[in-house]
Amino acid sequence: MELGMIGLGRMGANMALRLHGGGVGVTGYDPGEQARAQLAGKGVAVVDGLVALLQALPSPRVLWLMVPSQVVDATLDELLPQLSPGDVVIDGGNSWYRQSQKRAARCAQAQVGFVDCGTSGGVWGLQEGYCLMIGGEGAAVQRLSPLFQALAPAPDRGWAHVGPVGAGHYCKMVHNGIEYGMMQAYAEGFALMEKKAGMDLDLAQVAELWRHGSVVRSWLLDLSADALQRNPALEGIAPYVEDSGEGRWTVSEAIELDVPAPVITLSLLERLRSRQDNSFSDRMLAAMRNEFGGHAVKTAEN
Repeated sequence: MELGMIGLGRMGANMALRLHGGGVGVTGYDPGEQARAQLAGKGVAVVDGLVALLQALPSPRVLWLMVPSQVVDATLDELLPQLSPGDVVIDGGNSWYRQSQKRAARCAQAQVGFVDCGTSGGVWGLQEGYCLMIGGEGAAVQRLSPLFQALAPAPDRGWAHVGPVGAGHYCKMVHNGIEYGMMQAYAEGFALMEKKAGMDLDLAQVAELWRHGSVVRSWLLDLSADALQRNPALEGIAPYVEDSGEGRWTVSEAIELDVPAPVITLSLLERLRSRQDNSFSDRMLAAMRNEFGGHAVKTAEN
């Protein structure tokens, strides 16, 4: 099977390389010249434009998008006029599931298939394989199964057709919400140990200890242990945590479905809080304590 990979940066290159190694022919395109050069240096066929990519693929064509959710529609604007009935577009990025449903309907008008593939694995995906959560029509997913088998940790695990169009990105959305909560719990636990005077705890040692036999062991803990081993005090890392948007979508979905999700919600709010260098709400709290109780207020100079 021949596959066209459309990416922006490292993830697209990694996925294309693993597909190539799995015996699936890959031709890649990225708007960044450096990314194209990097991919070509790994032995993957690379073209310099979407039209050239389509011309390089035999029909019916398969186009896998690994681009930010904000540019999926713009990419489809360029692609759809060039595609033919029977072609399939796979969105492997972090798109909102409702947008995926709309994009599938748009593609269907051109008789082009659409598959949404929630992709987990990060920068370790090339080495460890990717977890693929796939939404779409059964026939299209079955046709594409060699691709998913090549990307997954093994042909029989790490990928699944989880439901109709949108289901793949829905599962990935919830997956990332859970990830937020797990990361926050680890962060708070290690912060407690770091703060405890008199114990002289070696956080890297504790993390490594917990990796073996503990009920809190996980891949996130493995990565945390590696990070603490390299930089025990986490020096040089700013206390500023971004979010990809998936946590926000998960919280919004929880509210819409009347499903309580306090851990995921609070972990998202903690990420927002991390970005406030001079929090107005904290200054307001200090002012109120001074007003009702005469408690001392620290000034910026203090």
